[in-house]
Amino acid sequence: MRPLRAFLDRQAHHFEKGGRLEKLYPLWEAADTFFYTPASVARGSSHVRDAIDLKRMMILVVIAALPCVFMAMVNTGLQANLAIDPARAAALEGWRHDVIRLLGVGYSPQSFIANLTHGALYFLPLYIVTMAVGLTWEVLFAVVRKIEVNEGFFVTGILFPLILPPTTPLWQAALGISFGVVIAKELFGGTGMNFINPALAARAFLFFAYPAEISGDKVWTAVPDGAAVDGFSGATLLAQMRVMTGPFEQQGFSWWNAFVGWEPGSMGETSALACLIGAVIILVTKVGSWRTMAGVVLGTIAMAGLLNAVGSTTNPWFAVPFWWHMVLGGWAFGTVFMATDPVTSPFSEKGKWIYGAMIGALIVLIRVANPAYPESVMLVILFMNVMAPVIDYGFVQANIRRRLARRG
Repeated sequence: MRPLRAFLDRQAHHFEKGGRLEKLYPLWEAADTFFYTPASVARGSSHVRDAIDLKRMMILVVIAALPCVFMAMVNTGLQANLAIDPARAAALEGWRHDVIRLLGVGYSPQSFIANLTHGALYFLPLYIVTMAVGLTWEVLFAVVRKIEVNEGFFVTGILFPLILPPTTPLWQAALGISFGVVIAKELFGGTGMNFINPALAARAFLFFAYPAEISGDKVWTAVPDGAAVDGFSGATLLAQMRVMTGPFEQQGFSWWNAFVGWEPGSMGETSALACLIGAVIILVTKVGSWRTMAGVVLGTIAMAGLLNAVGSTTNPWFAVPFWWHMVLGGWAFGTVFMATDPVTSPFSEKGKWIYGAMIGALIVLIRVANPAYPESVMLVILFMNVMAPVIDYGFVQANIRRRLARRG
């Protein structure tokens, strides 16, 4: 018997009406159902579409995101260690640097342990705060509604810190995830009823509410003021390419470094390789839709190819090929983990193709045509979240008309 359920059964007389623990029963029940299958489940089979249940689906997405978590820690530490002037390292202050000195790992960018440790000291606090605050809201809504706590937040909880800059203040992470859970999810009924992705909604909230701490060049590399080597720039590769003036082929950018993830950026978005590993896991386990991913790829190729053919004498971005778009910014992460969200994407099979293709095409179009905001993945996916019901509606109505025509 499950430990918490066994405890509840032994203490049942305390939870009875008028018992001294009666008011705490919903909290105990919420905690129990968060980790285990609820006591009351549907017995019929008419609704079953697959043998997998929600808990296993969510944990598979979390497992698929682990390569991104690993790269988030290693690359965050690497970028910070590359930027820190060794002559100034001994004077660095703060609890993170106290831990580094206590462990004796140093700041060498050639040391895997030093990079992993330094990066973990930025990623793990954001993850812990996200989980603590987000789960608090989940439990609170479950207790008030007298329902089970849904494990869907495990996915949101791991994706949200991965799309943040490493320098994000912890209080802003707490505020952002509160917005994502409460406003974008719970107000619409909870897991399965939100029409936009909660993690992206939380990120968008921070982007518009605190632009200084969520954008620019300095936020992508965790280097204290005065500690960086002379001439250091923390600009992302996407930002560097945004200001190129000559032909794209002559800029000397490294596609391989961008693919592996050795560039500044949001912690979990820099490595297309880690996202590719996650995509394989998601597709093999059939948690995400291959049609949506394929649609994003085709939309990206089509729009990039069209702009390459059109060309421009004043905008070098017209010449950027599709394989570069796929390793820049949050394209890979958004394609694998955000666009495939089964709740906020279309349910019709043909609709998934259109949904994905429009995401891919809009990402490229905005990157090329809008110099003010080259990283368009987040807002494009949020926009398409809103459009998903419209796409489904069109296919549903078309199917109804075909069936009526056959009967007539």
